[in-house]
Amino acid sequence: MIERLIEYDKALMIHINSDWNHPMLDLVFKHIRETYFWAPLYIFFIMLAIFNFGKRGWLWILAAILTISITDQVSSNLIKNNILRLRPCRDPEIAEQIRIFIRYCPGSSSFTSSHATNHFGFANFVVLTLRRFTGPWINVLYVFAAAVCYAQVYVGVHYPVDVISGALIGAFIGYGMNAIFNRQIGLPMPGVN
Repeated sequence: MIERLIEYDKALMIHINSDWNHPMLDLVFKHIRETYFWAPLYIFFIMLAIFNFGKRGWLWILAAILTISITDQVSSNLIKNNILRLRPCRDPEIAEQIRIFIRYCPGSSSFTSSHATNHFGFANFVVLTLRRFTGPWINVLYVFAAAVCYAQVYVGVHYPVDVISGALIGAFIGYGMNAIFNRQIGLPMPGVN
């Protein structure tokens, strides 16, 4: 059963990377997975918290940073150091079949995707803590996080199972951090400190 899942995972990765491509997507997905691409969004949320929630906004920023720190440690240190899976770009079985158009292929384990874990953890924390203030448009953060996950497969550094697992773990951590933050601190209505 596991062997069959791994076969399907590799086949889907090859399709996403080599068959379902376009030069415009090559350009977009190469950048969408990088931190600098998302910096304006992070700055937007920092400014939103500072200007609308006063002192609790600063605590919200710290909780968001803590969420990303936890997701990164769980994925990068706890899981990757114990489940050693070759990345597609380093896997001799498929490396010749895929396109690699980023600067380098990381040497760390492929499972789980830290990008997926971090982005879904952050997205879930932000959505669940801010939805009552922003309305449903905030859900677009899940689309952004999913785009980062897809980009990781598209550029050849992760398998689909890596990003799906990372997304689920990140979403779980983001949910937990949201529950702790809302129970212990919570955000006041804008203008109320």
